[in-house]
Amino acid sequence: MTSADLPLRTALPRGRGPISRSILSAYATGQRGDVFRTERVAAADPLGEDVQLALHLCYELHYQGLQDVDAEWEWDPDLLHIRGMLERLFLKKLRECVAGGDDVTAVLLVEPVGVVSRHLLDHGEWWQMREYFVHQSIYHHKETDPHAWVIPRLRGTVKAAMVAVQFDQFGAGHPDQARTRRYADLMTSARLSSGYLAYLDEVPACMLATVNMMSMFGLHGRFRGALIGHFAAAEATTASSALRLVQALQRWESSPECSLFFTTPQQPMRDTVIGDLLAREPGLAGDLVFGVQATELLERRFADHVLGCWRAGRTSLRSGRADPDRQGGVSVPAGKDYR
Repeated sequence: MTSADLPLRTALPRGRGPISRSILSAYATGQRGDVFRTERVAAADPLGEDVQLALHLCYELHYQGLQDVDAEWEWDPDLLHIRGMLERLFLKKLRECVAGGDDVTAVLLVEPVGVVSRHLLDHGEWWQMREYFVHQSIYHHKETDPHAWVIPRLRGTVKAAMVAVQFDQFGAGHPDQARTRRYADLMTSARLSSGYLAYLDEVPACMLATVNMMSMFGLHGRFRGALIGHFAAAEATTASSALRLVQALQRWESSPECSLFFTTPQQPMRDTVIGDLLAREPGLAGDLVFGVQATELLERRFADHVLGCWRAGRTSLRSGRADPDRQGGVSVPAGKDYR
């Protein structure tokens, strides 16, 4: 079975707390039960496992959907009410943790650190690279899908530039060259599952939060500036991190499919997109700054978690399953070369 043949809909994961478990129960049974007990949301940790999985379960209905979950849930008003409460909780926490302001030039001049890619290049082991692939699969299975939602909300050059980016990301008319397909090929080459969100149960809240933020910004027109800020922050980091990852993969003599994903050229559109957006809507400067800062905040939290685990000699994934050939990491068939 090739990556293109794998089912797109995600099997329901395990719950991580009362909110996510109640949503999963509602999806599975069709009965709301106590899923809409709003006091649970108010008391929850905005960046914790329960809230982030609950948000992901709500957002996934707008993407490929969830296996055996009725499509009617996508626009269920009561579920949207709970999702809105979770979003406000998440958004409030993000705003509390960043400096804010409207100086776009200043935030864009900050050099991205890319600490995980630096670690993988300088000190990393192969099992750690494979864990990194697992974490990033939650993002790369969607890639720029959330950015597509902003296109109808833009005009002029910024709209044309975002369409050009999307065209490249989706393979420029060639499905086998789409970023999502190439990441699936990377996963297969690393002897990992290439199925859509196959590792949802394994990935912690700090990774889910980065994707949930994109979904939240993309689904709400009022956050279009913040989503462009995320786009700008991600583009600033991509090239340097990709180079370091390629160099690390070369050190391990990994298969060409692993490196191919990171060597595919992408159009640099950040300055074009930001310049035209602010020329048309200067009032979005503060939102754009917020998008950049929130992206950097969540990336730092993810890096702190991953590097903290690796430096302690343990897996950064939730299950803690051991790699049969090395301590930590995700399992592979015993006795086989998985590079």
